[in-house]
Amino acid sequence: MTELAAAGDMQRMRTQLQEWQSGGAEPEIFVIDEHGRELLDRSLSAEDQQFAHAPDRHDAPYSQWIAAPAGHRYAVFIKEHVAGRLMYRTRIQLSWRYQLGAALLVGLCFSAFLAWYWAAPLRSLQWALNNVALGHLDTRVAARMGSRRDELSRLGAEFDHMAQRIELLVQAQKRLLHDVSHELRSPLARLEAIIELTLQRHGDLLAPDMHRITHETQRLSALVDELLLLARLENGIDTSQRGLVDVMELVEAIADDAQFEARSKGRDLTLTSQGRFVTEVNAELIYRALENVIRNGVKYTKPGTSLEVHATATDKELVVSVADCGPGLPDDKLAAIFQPFRRFETDPSMIGSGLGLAIARHAIEAHGGTITVMRNAHQGLTFTLLLKKDLLQSFPR
Repeated sequence: MTELAAAGDMQRMRTQLQEWQSGGAEPEIFVIDEHGRELLDRSLSAEDQQFAHAPDRHDAPYSQWIAAPAGHRYAVFIKEHVAGRLMYRTRIQLSWRYQLGAALLVGLCFSAFLAWYWAAPLRSLQWALNNVALGHLDTRVAARMGSRRDELSRLGAEFDHMAQRIELLVQAQKRLLHDVSHELRSPLARLEAIIELTLQRHGDLLAPDMHRITHETQRLSALVDELLLLARLENGIDTSQRGLVDVMELVEAIADDAQFEARSKGRDLTLTSQGRFVTEVNAELIYRALENVIRNGVKYTKPGTSLEVHATATDKELVVSVADCGPGLPDDKLAAIFQPFRRFETDPSMIGSGLGLAIARHAIEAHGGTITVMRNAHQGLTFTLLLKKDLLQSFPR
């Protein structure tokens, strides 16, 4: 066709183009004169017109200007598909290997998108389950699902319904625990008053029995007080005054009292303290937390052994570790040791309500601190309490 154009044989060019068009030859070939008219009057898009009139050799051999006799010029334009032009311009031959690689790349990107799309709600559910396991029962996942309307979004809605139901049940349990404990205080107080009056009226006649009743009543009263304190801590209620306290002095005072108790039971207690830790805390709560942990160690450490208490204070934090030589616990039961009413001893002589460590954990966490437990080299347990001053400053007054 370029030879015919160069010779200026317009008739033969038209005949040849008509034969190619009628035969359905691919790709199509167009011949355009200087005025933009195609020899067979076929229409071209603006993009094809621009491509056909490109400078010489810009897209050769897809568009070339041919000089004919008498000064005429014709553009021979091959209407190739975009991939063909790309192959020529980049000199990349799109063989079946390139096509297969491109298909695999597109498939990989699409698969990655699908994996992300389906894994996103699963990650949200995993986050929500972990939060609920940590005790954050107000966790909800529907907002993280977005506008999805599939099975996973319905699963998220069911999870929210379950979490809401559990939260309501736990709140009802806490209210019941608080209300029952509060209601028990008045009859216990009246019972103690009646016992005192009975002892005054009947003298020594009923003294042994009344002293036994008094002892059991006092134990019951102490249990009710612990239940009330635990209920307040679980509900975030703190009615005691916060003040400036040297927590290290509390540790030393508690250890001194506990040492006297330990020696009376054939055990010992050693205290190693370093530094001072003066800060604003709820002295009653911190005292109860430290006392419960240290007295718990005295209770379980074996006769003839020593309970080791180490307290180290810096300008920013206080670390108290209490290591006993008791029977210890398996690793799978350590996490449950801070739950209320959980007792693991098999000795019936061990008296306790199972509330002391639960109160200690809530009291320390209410101050932004942490309490952990792990087994030690003596096969016993080591409790570690941590308080930080920067967190104590945000503790509500």
